[in-house]
Amino acid sequence: MLPYGLRKRVELARALAAEPKLLLLDEPMAGMNLEEKEDIARFVLDANEELGYTIALIEHDMGVVMDICDRIMVLDFGKKIAEGTPDEIKANSKVIKAYLGESG
Repeated sequence: MLPYGLRKRVELARALAAEPKLLLLDEPMAGMNLEEKEDIARFVLDANEELGYTIALIEHDMGVVMDICDRIMVLDFGKKIAEGTPDEIKANSKVIKAYLGESG
């Protein structure tokens, strides 16, 4: 009966209670409004920065990815096309071509 955003935070807290070496999050912000996304993003950052958890995040919200990730790997139809920092990914021609199309 919890609101969706709070339920997701409880699920993350339950996962952290197991003290994992690696926390794998698959679309943790799917279906959330902006405020809920900001809460979950802060929760994820705190788990990494304050508690020292290594986190692998699968997320399609590129704003969130660019804001909270140190390293990014980009897949195109299951094939890795780029890996690097957010700035490197934003400037990568393969990523631009795959996700934005070629200008021309």
